[in-house]
Amino acid sequence: MKTAGLRIVRVANFVTPVSGGLRTALRHLGEGYAAAGHEPVLVIPGPEASDETTPQGRVITLPGPEIPGSGGYRVLTRRAPVAAVLASLAPDRLEVSDRTTLRWTGEWARRRRVPAVMVSHESADGVLGTWGVPGAAARRAADALNRRTAHSYTRVVCTTGWAEAEFRRIGARNVVRAPLGVDLCGLHPGHHDPGLRERYAHGAAVMLVLCSRLSPEKRPDDALEALAHLRRAGVDAALVVAGEGPLRSRLTTHARTARLPVTFLGHVARRDDLAAILATADVAMAPGPVETFGLAALEALACGTPVVASARSALPDIIGPAGDSGTTPAELAAAVRALLAVPAPTRRTRARHRAELYTWPAAVSAFLAAHTALPTGIPR
Repeated sequence: MKTAGLRIVRVANFVTPVSGGLRTALRHLGEGYAAAGHEPVLVIPGPEASDETTPQGRVITLPGPEIPGSGGYRVLTRRAPVAAVLASLAPDRLEVSDRTTLRWTGEWARRRRVPAVMVSHESADGVLGTWGVPGAAARRAADALNRRTAHSYTRVVCTTGWAEAEFRRIGARNVVRAPLGVDLCGLHPGHHDPGLRERYAHGAAVMLVLCSRLSPEKRPDDALEALAHLRRAGVDAALVVAGEGPLRSRLTTHARTARLPVTFLGHVARRDDLAAILATADVAMAPGPVETFGLAALEALACGTPVVASARSALPDIIGPAGDSGTTPAELAAAVRALLAVPAPTRRTRARHRAELYTWPAAVSAFLAAHTALPTGIPR
C-alpha cells in the first residue's frame, strides 16, 4: 500500500562510482526527497543488474554498455528493460537526467499521464562545440534537440540562468529554475591541512587544485597551461589534480614533458580527503567552458577556497565576488594572480560566505516544486 508520499522515479545515465557532480546531486536530492516523505527510486546503468536500498532510496542498476574512450561511463541503450522497470514501479513522478538516449521516456510518461521532468545538466551547444562542431551548426543542432526535449516533458529544470538561456531562445515555456546545493557541514575551511600541502605541492608557495573529470569538455589542459604561465611569470605554484578520465595519460605526459609540478591523485573516494585537498589549496581551477552549475567549484568555495573559472560557463554567476574568471590559459593565470593579491583571510571568508547561499534543503525544495510534490511531513 502506498503512503501519502509520491513515488519519484529518477532515471540517469553517465553515473559511475568515480563520476562527480551528477552522482553527488542525485544522492543529495534522493535523500532530500525521502526526508520530505516521498519514495525516491533511482535507475542507473552498470556492469550488472542489482537492486539495493540506500539512504537516497531504492537504487536499481540495469546492465548498460560502456562508452568507448569515456573513462567508464555507461548508458541505458535498451529501451525494453528500462520501460519494464518503469511500468513495474508505476511512478507518480518521473525525473530524467539525459536528454539524448533517454528522451523517449518523456513520451512514455505522457501516454501514462505521469508528470515528467527533464533535468538539463549540460549546455547542448556548448558540448557540441567542445566536440569540434562549428558554432552555427552546434546552435542549430542544440535548438532542434531542445525543442524536442521541451515538447516531450512536463517541465525542464535548469540549475542556472546560463543553462536556461538555450531553452529561452527557442521560446520554451515550461522551463523552471532550481539551483543545486553544497554540503556545508561536511565541507568547510576547518579541513585545512599544512602537512597535506607539503606532501602534494612539494613546498611550492602556491597550491592550485583541479577537481574535475579529466575529459575534453572539462578542458583540464587549460589548468596545466595556466600553471605554466604562472611559473613563467615567477609564481612558485604547483597543481594538484583530483579526478580520473580518458585524458589522464595525455595530461601526465604533458606535465612530465613540460616539467610542470603536477600531482595526479586520481579519483579521491573519501569525502574528508577531498575536503582537505580543497581547503588546503590557495585557488581552485574550473576551466570547463560548458559547466551549467559546477558542483566541484561550489565545494571548493565551501572549503574557503576561491575559484578561477571559465568566463564562458555558468560559474562566474555562481562564484560571484568569491573568485575570478578568464577564457584563455593566460587569462586564467592572470585571474589566479589577482586572487592571490587579496589577503588570504579575506578571500577565504568571501568564498565560504558565497557557498552558504547554496544549500541542499533549498535545492530539494526547488526540485520538489518542479515536481509539484510538496513535503508530506511523513518521515521515511
